[in-house]
Amino acid sequence: MQIGLQIPSFTWPGEIRATLSEIARTAEKAGFSSIWVMDHFFQLEMFGDATQPMLEAYSTLNYIAAQTSKVKLGTLVTGVVYRHPGALIKTVTTLDVLSGGRAYFGVGAAWYEREARGLGLPFPKIQHRFEMLEETLQIAKQMFSGKRDPYNGKHHQLAEPINSPQPLSKPHPKILIGGMGEKKTLRLVALYADACNLFAYAGLDAINHKLKVLKKHCETIGRPYDEIERTALSTVDLSAGNMSTKDVIGMCKGLANESIEHVILNMPNVHEITPLEKFGEEIIPAVADF
Repeated sequence: MQIGLQIPSFTWPGEIRATLSEIARTAEKAGFSSIWVMDHFFQLEMFGDATQPMLEAYSTLNYIAAQTSKVKLGTLVTGVVYRHPGALIKTVTTLDVLSGGRAYFGVGAAWYEREARGLGLPFPKIQHRFEMLEETLQIAKQMFSGKRDPYNGKHHQLAEPINSPQPLSKPHPKILIGGMGEKKTLRLVALYADACNLFAYAGLDAINHKLKVLKKHCETIGRPYDEIERTALSTVDLSAGNMSTKDVIGMCKGLANESIEHVILNMPNVHEITPLEKFGEEIIPAVADF
């Protein structure tokens, strides 16, 4: 099993830049396989107040790329309303090229209406957002392949989708779709994605059910289910009186038993650095063979 680190908050004592650098370098040294940031412009209420610091995702990932050399990098996940898909694919490609081929392309249908309205971004009805998501996935496949034919969709028209340089990742950066919707999201995973991201806090029974749904979608279209990397997102707190390393290992074991291959974790006290070191010493080696 791989362990990834999500950084959802930048409300830390001291300078954001210096702390972020230390987190990224320590996480890589500890053996984390990936580092992720949310693609949001306002902080989410589950982590704090909307006015708390929130860095733009791709600028942040490119900065982390310069501080590291091995960890994969991605967003959990980019909402399709934030950027035009042509510009978005260029942005992801740039991250992949400058990181030496370490980018994921994490994407979803978007949900944070307050943020969109607050910054004047479009926020159409959910049906249209899913249509935009599918078009974005089609455009990504085309631009990552180097094809320059015009793209004419319901929501997006690209007359000349040039993407030069091409990504270093082969055949392209892994496309990861976040979400657990059975009829639309998981169907799009089966059709277009290289990875899915589920919510571990929903429980093991829910994870089991969602993966069965995904497998059924794969069977319907004739795609091998095992081609899709199965990831899950959760939160751990190794501060005193909360979770122990044994608790985290047990959680990972349970997810591995449901065929999750890559667990992505955020930590409320990650800026203290000690939790990352503890992961490297006690948790990552213990779950490597799960």
